[in-house]
Amino acid sequence: MRLRRGIAIAAVAGGVAVTTMLIGLVTNAVSDQSRWPGWLGWLQEHAWFSFILLGVVMVVGTALLAALSEPRTPVPIAEPSPRPEDGPGPPGAALVLRSLPRDTATFTNRTAELDALVRSVQMWQESGEALPVHVVDGMPGVGKTTFAVHAGHVLSERFPDGQLFVNLNGHTSGRSPVQATEALASLLAAAGVPTQQIPVGDDVGAVTEARAAMWRGRLADKKALLILDNAATYRQLEPLLPGGGGCLVLVTSRKRLAANEEVVLPVEALPPDHAADLFTRLSGRPADSLDRAVVGALVRMCGNLPLGVSLLAARLRHHPSWSAEDLRGRLVAARDRLGELRAGERAVTATFDLSYRDLPQERQRFFQALGRYPGTDLDAYAGAALGSVSVAEARRHLDALYDDHLIEEQPGDRYRLHDLLRDYAHGLTDGERAGMDDVQTITRVCTYYLAALAGANNHIVRAGAPAPPQDDTSRVETPPTESRAAALEWLENERPNVLACIRRANNLDLHELVIRLAASMAPFLRQAGPWDQAVGLHRTAADAARRAGDRQALAGALAELGVVRRFMAAYPEATQALNEAVTEYEAVGDQQGKAAALNQAGIVWYLTADTEAAARAQTEALTLYREVGDRFGQANALADLGMVRRQTSQFDASVEAQTEALSIYRELHDQYGEANSLRDLGVVHCLMGEYELAARRHREAFDIYRALDDRVHQAYALNELGLVRRLTGDLDGAREDHAQAQAYYTELGDRFGRANSIRLLGVWERVSGNVGEAARLVEEALSTYRDLGSRGGEAAALSELGVVHGLVGERDSAVEAFQGGLEIVRDLGDRCAEAEIHNHWGALMLAHSDPAAGRERFDQALSLARDICCPLEEARALEGIGRCDWAIDRPDQAEPSLRQAVTVYRRLGVRAEADEIERLLASRAR
Repeated sequence: MRLRRGIAIAAVAGGVAVTTMLIGLVTNAVSDQSRWPGWLGWLQEHAWFSFILLGVVMVVGTALLAALSEPRTPVPIAEPSPRPEDGPGPPGAALVLRSLPRDTATFTNRTAELDALVRSVQMWQESGEALPVHVVDGMPGVGKTTFAVHAGHVLSERFPDGQLFVNLNGHTSGRSPVQATEALASLLAAAGVPTQQIPVGDDVGAVTEARAAMWRGRLADKKALLILDNAATYRQLEPLLPGGGGCLVLVTSRKRLAANEEVVLPVEALPPDHAADLFTRLSGRPADSLDRAVVGALVRMCGNLPLGVSLLAARLRHHPSWSAEDLRGRLVAARDRLGELRAGERAVTATFDLSYRDLPQERQRFFQALGRYPGTDLDAYAGAALGSVSVAEARRHLDALYDDHLIEEQPGDRYRLHDLLRDYAHGLTDGERAGMDDVQTITRVCTYYLAALAGANNHIVRAGAPAPPQDDTSRVETPPTESRAAALEWLENERPNVLACIRRANNLDLHELVIRLAASMAPFLRQAGPWDQAVGLHRTAADAARRAGDRQALAGALAELGVVRRFMAAYPEATQALNEAVTEYEAVGDQQGKAAALNQAGIVWYLTADTEAAARAQTEALTLYREVGDRFGQANALADLGMVRRQTSQFDASVEAQTEALSIYRELHDQYGEANSLRDLGVVHCLMGEYELAARRHREAFDIYRALDDRVHQAYALNELGLVRRLTGDLDGAREDHAQAQAYYTELGDRFGRANSIRLLGVWERVSGNVGEAARLVEEALSTYRDLGSRGGEAAALSELGVVHGLVGERDSAVEAFQGGLEIVRDLGDRCAEAEIHNHWGALMLAHSDPAAGRERFDQALSLARDICCPLEEARALEGIGRCDWAIDRPDQAEPSLRQAVTVYRRLGVRAEADEIERLLASRAR
């Protein structure tokens, strides 16, 4: 690559030299004041040839320079190419706090380090240059995180656009470092990006790059503070760095990170006098009651590390009868017990041991259990499961451990272990006993999460839909989730912890727990995403089911994988997973599961324009659902079958299926399904020319979506309502609806919906006379449809693009667009869309003085429209036939067709077209 670039650069340089010479030749040729020698003189005599050669060289040089710029093209998210550190296994998730953790009381005098940081930030801000990354490094226990958090509070007013804190788990025992793609997903969500808008895919590198670009764009021109805690490598954090120069990034790490533009702020052990002052303050003893020499010896014995000093002081505070000398003696004994440790570890670990041995026995067991927790942070409910105690008792233990400085407090009544304390707690049991304890602890906490997820799913699983399987967990205490909003908030907060537990259970070969937890997380990940995280989870569940030989669980995991793949528009992968799920359900005799997989496969085939396969799958699913008495499944299959019937212009059959589905959804009190059926009925009624009924159905659907706070489907309803308004002459209302829908789609990242809005706005601009803007919008929609593989959308855009080309006189381009659209809609079996294209094509021929050819197109449109009962296209065809006859100078023959068109238009409420035809007929009467 470098050699090719070097050759290209040399070529450009040579071209520049030749260009310079030619300019001189041309100049001399014009001035004729001097002569050039040899063959150059011939060029001078033929000035026009010099001009031509100059132009060629400039064009070639420009092309080479453009090639050298190497613009980055979007990477197709298709084939996986994971980076070396992205090993196999269940997905992870980063814990992101939307505000800084609480400033700690144990922060002591770091005046020099804090002044250095503040001066650095102030200097860079005043210079107007981009703020560099500031790296806080130092040994474990030295107080890097405490310093970064305190500095963040001090500097927060300089960064008013927000503060974020991310734990990257670079050196956390029992947890893999957070991958950049996981951290970016959590950061984007914390910054307010809807999860549906976060890029997803199989290619980890491409997804990371796309998310990083979105993250940089989100923080462009912002002044925000980002703390990246516990980083392992610079590669881990580099994609997380904001692009704008106004953001401050504080990184803490045990390692010196290699970066080009960093400011390193080393945090070392406290000076002896500062360490002694911290000990005195935290011990709760009057300074004059403590022997300063003994205090100095104590803080030296724990290496003057803030973590060790805090623990020692807490021991003295909790034992009023002890003297500082008593504490020193105990610490000496503890150091002797831990003599096998390296010298650098022995000091601080001795303080851990002293604090641990001073705990009551039941609190020691609880502390050990915390060390085996794979999550990032926890509350009293998770603590109760870990320690096999009541929530009230867990809360007492957590409060006491916090008072003893053995755990750290996090926002929201949550706690976490320092990495060193996690290592220490996990190492308190060794060998076979440790393995048994790990299995028992993970089993308890996973059982707790299963119970808590069951409670949350009660609020987010649709009414009538089958809930994930659950055992009797009535004895498990779970947090109250009394509303859908509360359930979603709990799920978002616990997401990284549940995924960490699944990862740990998978490592321990606890296959059943992996399978059940994945199934319980599925409803949340379906709607919340990121979907590539869900793909990783369901792949893990499928692997666990295969290892356990559980074909029923394998079928369920494959079905969920297919659904998520459909959401990602990865249709071949979705079809493969769903077909495998059907096979597995057949093998275990699960008719209901097979029906659900067929229903989902039918949706994929509908989206990929295989309407015959879609109808077959939905019909078979409906039969199976009726056999097992699953009313919710019946409603889903009927609704999806109704969409297929609409696609193939079988409007009566579509209305019948959707009406039955609507009845069942209402019987089950499933508002989401009810709204979907109402919206689709509105679409069919619109195609049938029943505009008043169509508008009513769309408004009813919109009201339900709004009550459900479902903005994606609100947007779909708005687009359909806008279409009805345009057809009935309410142009202002139509534009308002389409623009609002586009805003929702853009915010939520729904590319297909946004393309629909843009196309419909293009039609509005064309109807309003803004042909240039119409062409731009329709071209944009067409490009998106093609990217997404939406053939129906592509056909609709091509049909409209043909109309626009015709209006600006580009007849050949219009015909090419109509031909492309006609080919697609014939494959789809969409005869209504086929009639529309014939009508547009006929209008093109008529406008270009070929009324005979136009009449042939209108005749085809009329036959199709009457065959499928599509009155709007029937009226347009009748009008076209009449106008063609009028243009051929056959007004007597034209009049009946035109009057029939007026009658249909009036019945539909399409006043403008009817009025225009009547003015034409009136002109003949005069």
